[in-house]
Amino acid sequence: MNTLSYGLLGLLARRESSGYDLMLRIQPFWQAKHSQIYPLLSSMEEKQLLSSHWVQQSDKPDKKIYAITEKGMQKLREWMYQPIAPAVTKDELSLRTFCLWLTEIGIAVDIFEDRRIGYLEKKRYYEQILEGIPEDTREIGSKAFSNYVLATKGLMMAETELKWCDWVLELLRQQQHTAASKHGRSNFETLS
Repeated sequence: MNTLSYGLLGLLARRESSGYDLMLRIQPFWQAKHSQIYPLLSSMEEKQLLSSHWVQQSDKPDKKIYAITEKGMQKLREWMYQPIAPAVTKDELSLRTFCLWLTEIGIAVDIFEDRRIGYLEKKRYYEQILEGIPEDTREIGSKAFSNYVLATKGLMMAETELKWCDWVLELLRQQQHTAASKHGRSNFETLS
């Protein structure tokens, strides 16, 4: 089983879901498409890690709802004792930053201003999650504890990313201002 399979089991350990709902729920942790999720669900159902039933809907096609089985819960518990694989980083902004020397300052500013908006949205998202977790439920052994520590991690990361983004924007704007000042001075000197 791969990490995505365990992630799906973990989501189903909290509540039954359709494949589509699982695709949406896994996104904060793991980028996965339905073309990856549905074959895994089918395979785990064949291995009796999941069960399923159909729900009839009048205004939409019927949907298949998945639930974790006791065998699936056991597999999930075993996974918790396995070593954690090294983190995989796939960050387009880092690659773009590596190549900033190839573009104009204005384009670089646009890139970071766009990303800054995303970081602010992330920050607000995690703040809302944390507001909804009562303090008396933030103890190990409860699902709320896991939500609390993960939302706190997300918030801290968003705040750090936002701080870094603001720092880069300040550097870019200083250089933009310096370049504009030099350009303005050279035009003035030409007129003299």
